[in-house]
Amino acid sequence: MPAPATGLYGLARPLLFRMDAEAAHELTLGQLARTQNTPLAALYTVRRVDDPVELAGLRFPNRVGLAAGLDKNARCIDAFAAMGFGFVEVGTVTPRPQPGNARPRIFRLPAAEALINRLGFNNEGLDSFLTNVQRARFRQRADSLPMLLGLNIGKNASTSIERAADDYLACLDGVYAQADYVAVNISSPNTANLRSLQSDEALDALLGTLSERRVQLHQRTGKRTPIFLKIAPDLDEAQVAVIADTLRRQGMDGVIATNTTLARDAVAGLPYGQEAGGLSGAPVRDASNRVIRQLRAALGPGFPIIGVGGVLNGNDAQAKLAAGADVVQMYTGLIYRGPSLVTEVATALRKSR
Repeated sequence: MPAPATGLYGLARPLLFRMDAEAAHELTLGQLARTQNTPLAALYTVRRVDDPVELAGLRFPNRVGLAAGLDKNARCIDAFAAMGFGFVEVGTVTPRPQPGNARPRIFRLPAAEALINRLGFNNEGLDSFLTNVQRARFRQRADSLPMLLGLNIGKNASTSIERAADDYLACLDGVYAQADYVAVNISSPNTANLRSLQSDEALDALLGTLSERRVQLHQRTGKRTPIFLKIAPDLDEAQVAVIADTLRRQGMDGVIATNTTLARDAVAGLPYGQEAGGLSGAPVRDASNRVIRQLRAALGPGFPIIGVGGVLNGNDAQAKLAAGADVVQMYTGLIYRGPSLVTEVATALRKSR
């Protein structure tokens, strides 16, 4: 069974888990959006654990981040900042609004501390996303070191894979000035053919195109925004080596490992275990750590790696760093454990220095 949640979330989780998973998600985000920057934010505001680290030319206040996918429309940036995250990644955003795949499309697997989702980049589109980003006030907080913001970009389902670069360029143009870093999502299993962009020729072409546009944007804005690539856990060592080589050759600043998995061995026989979509949470932990180790071996020391997948406690986060990650992100762990997990993980990582 899932690890216990504490505090107010410990009281709320049983009620939320009786609801449809997506309805609970929308209710929670709605409440966070309404209460952030109000006195009610005291219910989830904590003193952030300070554990600064420099990565990709950025100074992270601590080594715990929120993974993309939870706040797709960037509505709750200030609420997540109040929970003590050192960095928050929002999106995935696409140039045009799209509804995503048909419901139901999120499934909890509590016995495995896991989720399966097949959302399909449902979001309100780039214009609405940027309006929400610009409304956020987290950089105005009195913290000595502001939280960092990653903006995660993707392609519309209706855009052919041959024209995918057009969507990524449109998003990069839009988010570049607002982002502390940009994450390029080519690894969601829920948009048809998207993962084919991880293949050697397609990846080289896409990253080369983004790198060229980044030079232009740097010249135009005077700001050099780091670009990270988010990859899947369902890669073999040879594929990881090709990706590592391409990251370096095209001047990318870092890699996020990993997205959700298509594997189902760990949840075979469980209710919803064979639902289509990406599996996250505890079952992806080992695959994520394997890819991180392979990336670190291929990239050598110093190349930034954000580790994500199966972080449900401090030990899980420490294992990510032991595998070769520099910082970690969480998503499913937050669903099962609540906001207290942020402080728990940040404290564990600070002690592991």
